[in-house]
Amino acid sequence: MGAPVMELSGVSKTFPLRQGARAALFRPRRTVLALDRIDLTVEEGEVIGLVGESGSGKSTLAYAMVRLLPVTSGTIRYRGVDITRQGRRQLRAFWQRVQIIFQDPHSSLNPRKTVGQTLHDPLRARGIPRGERPAETGRLLAQVGLGPEFLGRYPHELSGGQRQRIGIARALAMSPELLIADEPVSALDVSLQAQILNLLMQLRAALNLTLLFVSHDLALVDHISSRVAVMYAGRLVEVGRSEEVLRAPAHPYTRALIAATPKGLAGRGRVPEPLAGDPPDPSDVLPGCRFAPRCPEVMARCREVAPPFVRLSATRAVECHLASAEPAAAGGARSESEPEAARCRSATGGA
Repeated sequence: MGAPVMELSGVSKTFPLRQGARAALFRPRRTVLALDRIDLTVEEGEVIGLVGESGSGKSTLAYAMVRLLPVTSGTIRYRGVDITRQGRRQLRAFWQRVQIIFQDPHSSLNPRKTVGQTLHDPLRARGIPRGERPAETGRLLAQVGLGPEFLGRYPHELSGGQRQRIGIARALAMSPELLIADEPVSALDVSLQAQILNLLMQLRAALNLTLLFVSHDLALVDHISSRVAVMYAGRLVEVGRSEEVLRAPAHPYTRALIAATPKGLAGRGRVPEPLAGDPPDPSDVLPGCRFAPRCPEVMARCREVAPPFVRLSATRAVECHLASAEPAAAGGARSESEPEAARCRSATGGA
């Protein structure tokens, strides 16, 4: 792995909660806290798996990283340049280097445009001359395993797997170095998931891409990722190398996710154990640890004091009172007085 491609520091995102006119007049404005002080560094050439339950904030974080959503606070740096407050004109160069593959290949493609038109648009934005675009679109289709006969087809004439391949080709048309894949196989049949996953890994190797892979499927993440970031209720609760996090999880939530994986990890064949309780209400943030109401190892202070983000090693960190209470077992945990953002950046490879 090389230099940092993207660095997130203290990134938070809130959404206003819809309420009726009467409630708006007489009650304080309520918000939903979707992301809460996220610190994460993406290093050149790595594959990061971002995992968590539905509603944990994974897609919101992916959209914020590609600047499809503005952040409420914090900074996002791409190659050392703060792009957090940049306008559309300034972001054109950024979008050429950072692209996203959407979860639903049906809704993400314009139904009124053919495949050829869909691929011509990013090529034009990239500055490819008109005369070179037909050859370039043919090359893009070949990269994703499709032939030139697809150029005149509309999205409704394609299968789900073919639509996702077009979505990947559209992202590649901008010649990115960082590709953010937001659950790219979750909307596909099981028989197609392996094909798209293998295609992504082949493209990653051939084009030297850095990949952030968002998924709720830990078995897939275990298969392709070099590093894993576990997300719960808008917070990163554990970050580390895949073999560390998925073989010896330090956070109770990570352990619960692994226990609930239907097919186990790496062929272990676990019998799935349902994750107890419901995720917290993001509009009603309680003090203490977000996972405390569902945690089987909860302590009194977990409900009162937010846990520190403790560095367990040079490559691993966890947000949990259990880790901070057992420094010897955690491999030399840092003191709780150290600023949380600095600990997290150190744990995730940041400067």
